[in-house]
Amino acid sequence: VQLQASGGGLVQAGGSLRLSCAASGLSLSNLAIGWLRQAPGQERERVSCIASSGVIVQLDSVKGRFTISRDNAKNTAALQMNSLKPEDTAVYYCAVAQGCATGWRHWGQGTQVTVSS
Repeated sequence: VQLQASGGGLVQAGGSLRLSCAASGLSLSNLAIGWLRQAPGQERERVSCIASSGVIVQLDSVKGRFTISRDNAKNTAALQMNSLKPEDTAVYYCAVAQGCATGWRHWGQGTQVTVSS
């Protein structure tokens, strides 16, 4: 099982990035897909999660700026991040679980997002 996250980079405040997560070795269709992030010295936090039903839960601080999506046919997920802020700087991980409220079963390797002010 492998989750490959990509799309991170350096962007100025107000800019956009699109993160992608490609899965192999498992089907995402019956799983919840989450994007989590961890900034230096901080706890890992769940940014957004999309359940197999399509229900989405998001961190309040990213509502209206980040959009999570999934493509079951391609076995991928994405996180569109707009209006980025310096406080969004972190390593972003994709992960899968049975549901958005359950423990994460598999993790990707992480992709660095750096937002400069």
